[in-house]
Amino acid sequence: MKHPILGAWVLEAWTISLGDKISYPFGEHPVGRILYTPDGQMSATIARADRPNLSHPVPARAPVEEKLAAFDSYFSYGGSFHIDGDDVVHRVELSLNPNFIGSDQRRRMAFDGNTLTLSADEDTSKGKKHHSIRWRRAES
Repeated sequence: MKHPILGAWVLEAWTISLGDKISYPFGEHPVGRILYTPDGQMSATIARADRPNLSHPVPARAPVEEKLAAFDSYFSYGGSFHIDGDDVVHRVELSLNPNFIGSDQRRRMAFDGNTLTLSADEDTSKGKKHHSIRWRRAES
């Protein structure tokens, strides 16, 4: 496969819009990487930049509240992917969130130079949420 999405990307921003309200699910300066390989594999990781360390070096021994905060401030999944027109479809095979496993995560792709924006809409009881995740191509 030869496609401009292939390679490593560094997270620049993740915003969620609902009407004229904008939120930042991992803060205004999140960190992350997304990787796409030529053989159709992908991996995505996103985290808050200001995550505190756990109070114990062995996570299983850290207080439940700290583990919950660590879970809520980190997101990761991986699996295979394919291109479908202007969309990339991630077939989730492993995930921090077990509910994602087995799902297809469809994202619209938009390229602008060394920037990739992946976006998706989500129907909620309050209206349609628009997710926009902007990545820049990783430098060697």
